[in-house]
Amino acid sequence: MDRKKLVLLLGAMVIAIGTALAARSMFAGAPAPQAAAVVVQQQQDGPKVLVAKRGLPVGTIITADAVGYQLWPAEMVKDAYFVDGESDMSKLLGTVVRHAVTAGEPVTQGSLVAPGDRGFLAAALGAGMRAVTISVSARTGVAGFIFPGDQVDLMLTQSISGEGDGAPLRATETFLRNMRVLATDQSTESTTDEAGKTVVRQFRTVTLEATPKMAEKIQVAQTIGTLSLSLRSIADNQTDLERAIASGAVDLPDGASRDEEERLLRTAMARPQEGASSFVTGADVSRFQRSTIPTARSEAPAMVAAAPAGPGMVQAAPRPSGPVVRVTRGKSTTEEAAGK
Repeated sequence: MDRKKLVLLLGAMVIAIGTALAARSMFAGAPAPQAAAVVVQQQQDGPKVLVAKRGLPVGTIITADAVGYQLWPAEMVKDAYFVDGESDMSKLLGTVVRHAVTAGEPVTQGSLVAPGDRGFLAAALGAGMRAVTISVSARTGVAGFIFPGDQVDLMLTQSISGEGDGAPLRATETFLRNMRVLATDQSTESTTDEAGKTVVRQFRTVTLEATPKMAEKIQVAQTIGTLSLSLRSIADNQTDLERAIASGAVDLPDGASRDEEERLLRTAMARPQEGASSFVTGADVSRFQRSTIPTARSEAPAMVAAAPAGPGMVQAAPRPSGPVVRVTRGKSTTEEAAGK
């Protein structure tokens, strides 16, 4: 190889190496990471606003896992937003969603209504639902261990007397399930002490969320016997939900988004249930109690009221029981037992 070609080859290699180094410096240089660090720092220093962690339909009671603070562009923050450091989130717990909020959307002051505010109970009710109040005591109200937002079953206890001489039938049946507690007495929120612990107190009335038909049943049940509440476990809702999905009672459409599925499942879990009721009679508790309604006894002979007999009139006789025939003798007609 002559000297001229060797010089050209070395020159090409130098140019190639220089180009590679320049490209490496361009794409992997320090300016890009520094710019990214500046952007991250600006985001960390920006305001945080309260947003919904999941879809919040109308009537949702705000809990700690329903909302949270999230970084938000300063130029997009509005006066109606709840800003971290300016708002006390603890005071928002127990409020009710008045206008639906989608997941990731900022929660505005107008979308929530606080306990005691006008329209709070109406906002807490789901679409097509009604609020109905029942009287309870320490015995029938789980000794005060029921709070707004809990789910309860409703039991009816009654004593059924027949027309016989036997003891009455005593029975209790659970005729409504998974009822949501809206308020106890006139309070729609739990009471806490100075240490932040929930205060258990006795109450005389409980307001429940029910369908119009269920509300009618509850009003009739209060005239029949004694109503009692049975507190449901949180795990029961999940079990009932899985059973409803398996039976087809809850239909999850194909292609539904995660938010839509969560909304459908939450609605199904909070839905009150009626239908075939479970019951227990006195015989299930004690062998000395009845398991059936007392049988009817024969009617006592009915006495016909009679006025003092006048001239030509006959004193009315007691009416016999069972089948009778009318017998006319002259101008007098009497009823006599058949078969005599």
